[in-house]
Amino acid sequence: MKIKEKESKFTSTLSINPYNQTFYKVSDAAAKLDKKPNFEKRQQSIAFLNNKSFISTQVNISKNIPEEDLQDALENRVYEELALDLAIEYSIQFVEYFDSTDETNRHFHAFIVEPQILEEEFTQSVSAVKYIDQIVPIPLLLKSLYQKELILDSGVHCFIFIQEHDAFLAIYNNQDFIYTKSLKYSMSFMHETFCELLGEQVDYSEFITVMTQEGLGANKKEYQKHIIKLLGDTFLHVNDVLTYAKRAYNLENIDQIYIGSYAGNVPGVDEYSQTYLGVATDIFEFDYGFAADDIHMDEIHALMHVYLQQDEFTRYECNFTTYHRPPAFTQRSSGQLIIALAASIFFAFAYPVAYWSLTYTEKVHFKILEDIYQKTHSTRVVREATINLKEKQKSEANALLTSEKKAYDDKKQTLIKIHDVKVNYPMKAIILTEFTKEFNKYNTQLSEITYSENNTSKAFTFSLVAKKDRDITSLLKHLTKIKSKDFDFTLNKISYDSEKMVYTGKLKAQL
Repeated sequence: MKIKEKESKFTSTLSINPYNQTFYKVSDAAAKLDKKPNFEKRQQSIAFLNNKSFISTQVNISKNIPEEDLQDALENRVYEELALDLAIEYSIQFVEYFDSTDETNRHFHAFIVEPQILEEEFTQSVSAVKYIDQIVPIPLLLKSLYQKELILDSGVHCFIFIQEHDAFLAIYNNQDFIYTKSLKYSMSFMHETFCELLGEQVDYSEFITVMTQEGLGANKKEYQKHIIKLLGDTFLHVNDVLTYAKRAYNLENIDQIYIGSYAGNVPGVDEYSQTYLGVATDIFEFDYGFAADDIHMDEIHALMHVYLQQDEFTRYECNFTTYHRPPAFTQRSSGQLIIALAASIFFAFAYPVAYWSLTYTEKVHFKILEDIYQKTHSTRVVREATINLKEKQKSEANALLTSEKKAYDDKKQTLIKIHDVKVNYPMKAIILTEFTKEFNKYNTQLSEITYSENNTSKAFTFSLVAKKDRDITSLLKHLTKIKSKDFDFTLNKISYDSEKMVYTGKLKAQL
């Protein structure tokens, strides 16, 4: 697809990954890896913030708030709702969205970053390129896929992208951002877990090669088994997040999932995801129209370049950069000062207006100080109101604490009584403990226990779950061998649950 051209003072764009210090430069639709980036006056630069680096939430505010007071009102709402530390001046950006169910308020996605995080994560990059024009939260870059018409259909789309030290999930509904969540299953976390499962250390580069070239069809059976286990745990975590998101945002279902990683496609992961989650899944891989000279360019790098190609009023404008390039000489304070001094000297020699110039300068200075005072006074009033509110909340919290302490004492007495009852029946607990240890030895989980007794017998019924049927049979053989003097064991059948991919059986142990 041909790249949309627009008039710009920039001739190239530079994308920055501050977490692994990779840089890609795009000029005339050609992309190349820039191993030694440096500042160029006509080059626009962009970086992103990982999900771990920011807090996101949704806030709403009355439509009656004037536009000039909107930013302060929103920031106060965020400090209040998230209970942020008032001593820290967080960097907060807002993206407005439309909610048809509420016509009295305006609604915003809020993104909050600590200043220390910006400094820690971007110092090394800034030392190379000096200035970063845009720093955008990573899930907002996905809007470019719709603007560039790389995804044409609407509906509820879930994007999962695995990075080296982070992973994130983002949901768009009808091409608009609604939710994002950081996932713990980054590629480095997967590598560490894989080595633990394997029982030996595998080089990270070898792990990446196996994941991106062999995937779920790894040549080594041991590798394949642990990769399947690893991805199973990953999608179990993803399923929990999707379940929460659907409930929280009233989503009936997820229509499409796009999944990818910074290292490239993992063969078979799309089919595995579709089977495990029951949602149509595609690889997170698109044709952005860049000539990349046979190099693999991370999808996030490509999205950053596409983001800069979009008009400011169509993309999500959310910029956390504090590394602005200096303005033109005439717009700088020092430049304006030099120009003012030159003009003053010129007119001092040309006309006897020195006193008039000094008077004018003092008036300007007074006006600036007056404006600063008005802003400072407004901030002080807002902060005082916030402190008063927090004091009120503190009193309410103390009252709640007293109530909770009383409830705790009541529950404590109840638990003491329960403990007395349990002490009188130690044998059942001892028997269950012994059986549980044996189940764990044979990788068998216990989903349910029932107990029955009559005048002639006492019996436990254990509902067992295992990934292999031989784990259950081996367990039965072992128990028969060591406990046949005390129990009669019965296992009628072992069933296979194809949906959960596990074997189940009911083991009866009769005294």
